Amino acid sequence: MKKSVLLICLLFSFVLIAQKKEKVLVSIDNEKITVQEFKRVYEKNLDAIDNEEAKDIDNNLELFINYRLKVREAYAIKLDTLSSYKKEIETYRNQLSAPYLQDSAFINQLVRDAYFRTKNEVKAKHILIRTPKVPTPKDTLEAYQKIIKIRNRIVNGEDFEKVAEEVSEDPSARDFNGRKGNKGNLGYFSAFKMVFPFEDAAYNTKVGQVSKPFRTRFGYHILKVDEFRPSKGEVEVAHILVKDLSKKGEDKINEVYAKLNKDEQFGSLAERYSDDAGTKSRDGKLRKFGTGVMVKSFEDVAFSLEKEGEYSKPFKTRFGWHIVQLIKKHPVQPFDEIKIDLENRIKSSSRAQLSQNAVIERLKEKYSIQENPLAKEILNSKDLSKVDTDSLQQTMFTINELKITQKDFVDFAKNRKDKPNYELFNEFKDKTILTYYKDNLEKSEPQFASTLQEYKDGLLLFELMQQKIWNKSAQDSLGLKNYFDKNIDNYKTKNLKEIKGEVMNDYQNFLEKNWIADLRKNAIITVDKKQLKNIKKHYNRK
Repeated sequence: MKKSVLLICLLFSFVLIAQKKEKVLVSIDNEKITVQEFKRVYEKNLDAIDNEEAKDIDNNLELFINYRLKVREAYAIKLDTLSSYKKEIETYRNQLSAPYLQDSAFINQLVRDAYFRTKNEVKAKHILIRTPKVPTPKDTLEAYQKIIKIRNRIVNGEDFEKVAEEVSEDPSARDFNGRKGNKGNLGYFSAFKMVFPFEDAAYNTKVGQVSKPFRTRFGYHILKVDEFRPSKGEVEVAHILVKDLSKKGEDKINEVYAKLNKDEQFGSLAERYSDDAGTKSRDGKLRKFGTGVMVKSFEDVAFSLEKEGEYSKPFKTRFGWHIVQLIKKHPVQPFDEIKIDLENRIKSSSRAQLSQNAVIERLKEKYSIQENPLAKEILNSKDLSKVDTDSLQQTMFTINELKITQKDFVDFAKNRKDKPNYELFNEFKDKTILTYYKDNLEKSEPQFASTLQEYKDGLLLFELMQQKIWNKSAQDSLGLKNYFDKNIDNYKTKNLKEIKGEVMNDYQNFLEKNWIADLRKNAIITVDKKQLKNIKKHYNRK
């Protein structure tokens, strides 16, 4: 019974949107229901109707009127004021609004870019000039000017690697404690391996060229692209590691290799001889990986193996001596097979903010937004938490008719130490614009308003049915017994316990029928027969 009521909620829920000069089909007291509203609901229901009798216009109109009467009753007894109802609506509204806060076209482009960058790898080197965690405008300008000068040196002919070794503030670029520096070389990488601004700059710089300066959370970078190639996908391997880099370690790995050549099992040898405690109990198996994850020498050997089960000769890395066995290669899947996974990764990463930024920029063009330069002077304060709140009454900016005060900004920023005030203001302004859009979605997005109202009405009706019908039938054992006694001839047995579920369902229908009759008795319902006739003609022609 409850499921059927929920279905009816979905079938007959709608939004009463005022429309000029629309023909009225039904009046319930002062409520006007237009022809278009009924047609919209009826046509929406057609997909769920599987027989001609259920398509009958008169029957659907009666059900439609019954639904409106129930919803009116729910509002009349103020079920919409229940805290549980408000909480449920707020949760649903947040879920429903989420897609509106993202630019779907922008997301789709990010997905296609991510697939291209998954199928193709780029090899690059970079130079980093760091900025403090909370940079001032002066810090930012100094770092930018420094990276510009460095780029000019390289563009004018100096060797990128030598300059990187000299000036890069990435510690890995230089030799340290016996470790050889990489001179800025990062090797090959693909989508999601670097922070997005870095990845984006690499894939938008041509081979052999030096990028323009760009910023990440670490500071300012320039990079040079060395190569571009199709991705090797991922590989799944097992390995045996002997950490001893001396001649003794080499002898041990050669002993293991000899046993492999005598057809001893790789997993068994890994368990007995490998010094990798994390994999030896799993037959030496590593998680699958792509390029840029392992040290280059290990990666090169792993990807060079062709046949599953094939194993390498012993080789050396800075971690020790290895033998690698190929378990399986995983080439990049077709776009249609990984599209959803890519989309989910984008939406759960910092890239989703880029899509939201696109929405915000569109809203900035749409809304009337005015800033107050005098009120913005508060951004020069060194410690916003110490500003007297009584003095924060000036309007910092407006969004259409909405005024945002200095206090609103300080409440947002006073405990934030991660960014300078001017950056916090821009962040606050963008968030406020997006919140304003979200709070007013019912006015700007008709489909959102319609869907939300449908859910509100359906949820109210569910609560109303719970109170009026379901709880009553479950708790009123005497009423159930009286109903059964009066209708006993309709049942195959005279034992109520044996068919209690069936009787309770009939009793609920009986209660609902009487309830609707009372609702109709207390309402003035008028149907425009001319408009109803026109509706029937319209659907009979189809």
